[in-house]
Formats: sequence, C-alpha cells, structure tokens
Amino acid sequence: MAQINFWSRLGNLWQGFVSLWISDVEKNHPEIAYENAINGMVSKYSKLKSATAAIIRRRDEIQNRFDSQQRDLQRIQTDLQTAMDTNQDDLSIVLIEKKNVLELAVTELAQELSQAKGDADDAKSSLVSIKSEVEKLKTEKDRMLAKVRSANARIKIQDQLEGLSVDADVQALENVRENINNTISEANLGKELKDSDLDTRLAALRKQTGASTARAELDALKAARAKKSATKQM
Repeated sequence: MAQINFWSRLGNLWQGFVSLWISDVEKNHPEIAYENAINGMVSKYSKLKSATAAIIRRRDEIQNRFDSQQRDLQRIQTDLQTAMDTNQDDLSIVLIEKKNVLELAVTELAQELSQAKGDADDAKSSLVSIKSEVEKLKTEKDRMLAKVRSANARIKIQDQLEGLSVDADVQALENVRENINNTISEANLGKELKDSDLDTRLAALRKQTGASTARAELDALKAARAKKSATKQM
C-alpha cells in the first residue's frame, strides 16, 4: 500500500511539473495557448456535430413513423365510416380495435417526436454557440498577438534609447506584461459575457415567438373545426 501511494504521489508531482512548464511556455508564446484553445474547441465542435447528426436522424425516423401511423389511422377511420354506413358491424368492430391501437401509437409517437425535435434544436443551438466562440477566439488571437508584437517592439526601442540591457529589462517587465494581458483579458471577458447574455435572451425570445405563433395556429384550427361541426349539425 505504501509503495502504491509513493508512485501515486510521484505521478502527481510529475504532472504538476509538466503543468507548470506548459504554463510558462504558454506565457512566453501566447500563440501556442490560443492555438491549443482553438483546436480544443474545434475538436468539441466536430464531436458535437456528429452527435447532432445522430439526433437529427433519430428525429427524422420518428417523424416518418409518425406520418406513416397517421396515414394508417386516417385509412382505418375512412374504412370504419364505410363499414358503419353499410351496416357491417363485425367489420366495424375489428376496425374500431385497430383504430384504438393506432390512436395510442400516434399519441405516443407525437410525444416522442416533440422530445426529439427539442433535442435536435438544443444540439443545433450548441453547435452555433461553439462555432461563434471559435470565431471570437480567432479574432482575439490576432488582436492580442498584434498587441504583444507592438508592445515588444516598443520595449526594444525604449531599451535602445535608454542604453539599458535588453535581456535584463525584458525579464523585469515580465510581470508587467502579464498584468497588462490579464487586464485586457478581463475587459474582453466582460464584453463576451454581455454578448452571451444578449444572445441567450434573443434565443429565448425567439422560442416564445414560435410558441405564440403555434398557439395562434392551434386556436385557429380548433375554431375552424368547431365551425365545421356546427355547420354539419345545422
């Protein structure tokens, strides 16, 4: 047991050293950190895209089954009406049993289809969000690297003008550079969070608009059916 703990602690120590080394490399070469972040998000986008395709395929399969069951139900209802009109009670009973089974199946498929559509919409929204974040990171990378190059050039010029040692001055300004970059990153983060909040609110508003439109259409269909029923009764 003691030997296992020793190797476990040694492994953790090694991971800590590697993590610190990578952190130092990324500070000195910010383009590497940006590339790693962008590549990581692109990889997630690719995996989510494959998963989304499977979700959409499932949604379409359920839709096809639902449409087929509905067509079968409509045929059964038509046949039942004909059987009743011709007083074929035995056939009517069989058709009623089939109708009941199909109605249950259509109801269950409708619920499953609604869930599948919601899953597909959520997956597509996630794809759009990740793609947007990748584009933001690419833009930020170009902007930040340009700022770093500009700052380094200014520092070198100042060193030459003041007759100071470039190496010593660069070492002394490392903390200042890091603080400047952190300050800029915090400012960018605030803007990104604000933009993300607006995007979220806009997406929610569009969902509410879609729901209101669907409700209005449902009310219109119900009214038309009620009117049709009232006309028949007259």
